[in-house]
Amino acid sequence: MGFWDRWSVRNRIALFTGTVVALLCTAFSIVLVWSLHLAARDSLLLRVTAAGGRVAYLVDHGLAGSVLPPSGPDQSVQVVDPQGRVRSATPEIAGKPAMATFRPTAPSRKATREVCGGVFGADQCHVVVAQQVYANGGDWTVYSAAPVQELDVPPGLVAGLAAGSVLVTAAVAYGTRRSVKRALSPVRAIRAELDEINASDLGRRVPVPEAKGEIHDLAQSVNYTLDRLEETLEQQRRFTSDASHELRSPITAIRAQVEDALLAPQESDLREIGPAVLKSLERLQAIASDLLTLARLDAGAPCEREPLDLGGLVAAELDVRRPLRRIVSQLTPGVVVRGDRIRLGRLVTNLLDNAERHAVTTVRLEVRREEPPDGDPRFRSGMAVLEVLDDGAGISRDQREFVFQRFTRLDTARSRNAGGAGLGLPIARQIAESHGGTLTIIDSPGGARFLLRLPLSREP
Repeated sequence: MGFWDRWSVRNRIALFTGTVVALLCTAFSIVLVWSLHLAARDSLLLRVTAAGGRVAYLVDHGLAGSVLPPSGPDQSVQVVDPQGRVRSATPEIAGKPAMATFRPTAPSRKATREVCGGVFGADQCHVVVAQQVYANGGDWTVYSAAPVQELDVPPGLVAGLAAGSVLVTAAVAYGTRRSVKRALSPVRAIRAELDEINASDLGRRVPVPEAKGEIHDLAQSVNYTLDRLEETLEQQRRFTSDASHELRSPITAIRAQVEDALLAPQESDLREIGPAVLKSLERLQAIASDLLTLARLDAGAPCEREPLDLGGLVAAELDVRRPLRRIVSQLTPGVVVRGDRIRLGRLVTNLLDNAERHAVTTVRLEVRREEPPDGDPRFRSGMAVLEVLDDGAGISRDQREFVFQRFTRLDTARSRNAGGAGLGLPIARQIAESHGGTLTIIDSPGGARFLLRLPLSREP
């Protein structure tokens, strides 16, 4: 476990925020001190320039003597003629050579340099301002200087900035920690509620905060997930109960027949018991096969996808059947879909079994192309349609979705001798949806009309 992993979210955010604020306060303090230093240097430069300007005025009017009046504390002024000789100076540098040799260049009549050593002494640096004055037929130069101002921060200012930075950092870190703690209180409530929810009490939901935001959306998503989980578990319980009931019936029939044969072996006829037991075993095998298919579909088991001619696939299924009713087919060639041959074959078989089971005399099949509905992204390349119509009693509108639920039989088909286990149509719809299509029941003049829609394949 790393260092950060030992800290809570609010402590990590508070530490991060406090660190950032401390760095910002430090940067602000440095910028403030440096700005004050630059302001002091600019003020010194203005004073030095003003002192030289006053002497330049005297030179311009011929009033400058050999000794100039003091200009101010730590300020020195010299007047140099065009030949470079010092003609006037303030008392502290009287009799000394020129403090600098640079002169302003045209068109500017003023220049500034930092000069070290010379008349100022070793290891001494001064800011020197040179101003040019025209007098007595030549360009005279007035030099004014003052010691370079070093960075000198008052201890009181440093202490004040340090104390202010500490107080601001502490206040921001404390406020951030409290704000994050308050903002995360709904998360703690959600976690506490989730800890109380278990498989036997899935009806409970986490509290949704009134304030809109990420936590509000999180709570809604958690409740939506719990809704789906509860629905899935309920479907699983119902499926397990129905499967147990369906499996129990043929097993009970087989057991009863075998027990009767064992109790009265002389009176039992194998030629009568064998077909009865075999019929129950076939039903048991069919239910087990359907349950295995549903388990694979629910698990999203991968399958091979290849281009298939839907009309050819239906024709192949018809060739291997022993139809119980008259089948009229109209199969358009070249309607190519992409899918698994075995699963799509199972889908067609289930639809034909259902149609034959409920038809009176005739089952009609049609394979064709259709233009896709506007705005449906599943059928961008076109739509392949398989229509299965029987001439039976039909299915009322309020029961059309009901028949696609597992282990569902309508009142007219509850007899197990006439109907299946109620898994054929759910399997067919799930296969259709796994191939990006739909399986629905639509209106018809008579009988049940099933419509399978699949995306057309771009491949030949």
